[in-house]
Amino acid sequence: MRLIPFILLLLPTSLFANDWDALAQPGAIAIMRHALAPGTGDPATFELGDCETQRNLDARGRNQARAIGAAFRERGISFELVLTSQWCRTRETAELLNLGPVVEAPALNSFFGRYERRDGQTRDTLALLQEHEGRVMLVTHQVNISALSGQATRSGEVLIIRQHEGEIEVLGSILLDP
Repeated sequence: MRLIPFILLLLPTSLFANDWDALAQPGAIAIMRHALAPGTGDPATFELGDCETQRNLDARGRNQARAIGAAFRERGISFELVLTSQWCRTRETAELLNLGPVVEAPALNSFFGRYERRDGQTRDTLALLQEHEGRVMLVTHQVNISALSGQATRSGEVLIIRQHEGEIEVLGSILLDP
């Protein structure tokens, strides 16, 4: 049926635009889901300090992270600090972005499969946001972003958020094709 493509043409183009301007809003924070890493979750033999036991970025994911970083740099956007989960796929994403100094933050670690940690880690992430001034980017996991913002993200997607009175407001989103 050809009706769907026609309907898509009628929708405002802003629905498909990346919200780069959202980063200029006062208090804007970028929070990114790690780049493409095939699979779901981690193997049962997962160990935090051993990348060989984790689900990791593949070549497409590494290229995606580099391209996202390049898109930010082309717009003159960098960060005073890039906070990342301790998982190898998030840390590698943060490093490949090349947008600022990378620092591990356990509050950003995945709680996939350990949902009892959700509320505590979300509180810790909110506290982490209050600790840092200036332009900050977070690189983390889908479950963390969803718990914090109430919004799902695709691999490599960057939400632009702002914390206001203990609540998170989503200001926009940036998603580049891998």
